[in-house]
Amino acid sequence: MCNRYRIEVEFDELWHAVRPHRDMTNRANPTTEVFPDKPGPVIRNNAEGERELVNLTWGMPSPPFVTKGKPDYGVTNIRNIDSPHWRRWLAPQYRCIVPWTAFCEYEDTKPKKTARWFALDKSEPLAFFAGVWTPWKGERGSMKNPRGGDHELFGFLTCDANEIVKPIHPKAMPVILTELAEIELWLTAEWNEAKQLQRPFPSDAMMLQPLEGAEQELLI
Repeated sequence: MCNRYRIEVEFDELWHAVRPHRDMTNRANPTTEVFPDKPGPVIRNNAEGERELVNLTWGMPSPPFVTKGKPDYGVTNIRNIDSPHWRRWLAPQYRCIVPWTAFCEYEDTKPKKTARWFALDKSEPLAFFAGVWTPWKGERGSMKNPRGGDHELFGFLTCDANEIVKPIHPKAMPVILTELAEIELWLTAEWNEAKQLQRPFPSDAMMLQPLEGAEQELLI
């Protein structure tokens, strides 16, 4: 599962790529590396039917049987869209797109796992994950450092891994959107149409980045 990604673009590039109606980030530079339960930029549909750029917390609410009353760390990747837990957030008003330029999966190397990065090409152009978001009230984080109150959360859909991702992470990959028509479909269409986007991205349109120097990062 993808639990780490980065976005390296200027504000104006992101703004012009999707033309949202509102900016709720005060023109903040979107360049960042995003980890679970940390903020990341998304473009979402708001209650007035407008699209806005906003920073939300990565990790949708976990099912209650997972948290058992403890603070919720969140679910970053969503695969089983037939689950009643996720179906409530599949309508257009809860959909969003998540900008990225590279995402990470950890290769099962020994004695430690190796961080491997995927991008559309070596220039790391801007693309988007098909996401969902929701307001949520409760305790986030850990038992040691819970954060109570109102939160706005997001996650993104996954699908079968393609031939590029599969050797590193066989189970799944994020749902990737690159065309304006796909983005429009995801943000506006009824679910019986939008769900067609939950499919592997073409293998010949992306790459696994090589390991070089400091990029040979190991996960303990």
